[in-house]
Amino acid sequence: MSLIYKGKTKDVYALEDGNYLLKFKDDVTGTDGQFDPGANTVGLSIEGSGKAGLRLTKHFFEKINAAGIPTHYVSADIDKAEMVVKKATMFGQGIEVICRYRAVGSFLRRYGKYAEEGQALDAFVEVTLKDDERNDPPITEDALDMLGILSKEEYGILKNLTQKISGIVKDDLAERGIELYDIKLEFGRVGEDKHIALIDEISGGNMRAYKDGMWIKPLELEELMR
Repeated sequence: MSLIYKGKTKDVYALEDGNYLLKFKDDVTGTDGQFDPGANTVGLSIEGSGKAGLRLTKHFFEKINAAGIPTHYVSADIDKAEMVVKKATMFGQGIEVICRYRAVGSFLRRYGKYAEEGQALDAFVEVTLKDDERNDPPITEDALDMLGILSKEEYGILKNLTQKISGIVKDDLAERGIELYDIKLEFGRVGEDKHIALIDEISGGNMRAYKDGMWIKPLELEELMR
């Protein structure tokens, strides 16, 4: 296999059969040593977080696949912290999609004049560009279409998939008394027909989850989900 890309939380390798291999790291995003799923920099390293993130990712991707929702997931090896996925192409140079159920994080920083901390939100979908230099700016449906990143029809599919996937994760967590505040997802085009599919990972490192009013750290979330 050959190294394609070294990322913040995982490295990507090309396999001979055309699939890709994702190698999970123990790094998580954040600022000033504090975890933040919406941050675009590595904030800290947590021993065991790579395997924990993959274990949750495997759990959720298999659940999402079973629901008939398209993903890039093929298989996972927890002991090696590796996941095999189908090849996917990005929208533009990459986008991230956030589904919010509570007003926290960057949503509250932007809209705090109108929103209260922890205010309930109705599966609010927000798209940001993967652009470290510009601090991952939010972008609207119209701008995505005008800039040739995503058509309005594709945006509709993306929003629908985001709310369905987030709902599956939210309901699964709720069965264990855990509330999902927000979750960050990534999508790409997969297969010969270039259909929109969920890619990357779904782990404690890209969501905020709370139990009894207390934020659950990524490693603790994985333990609670076992």
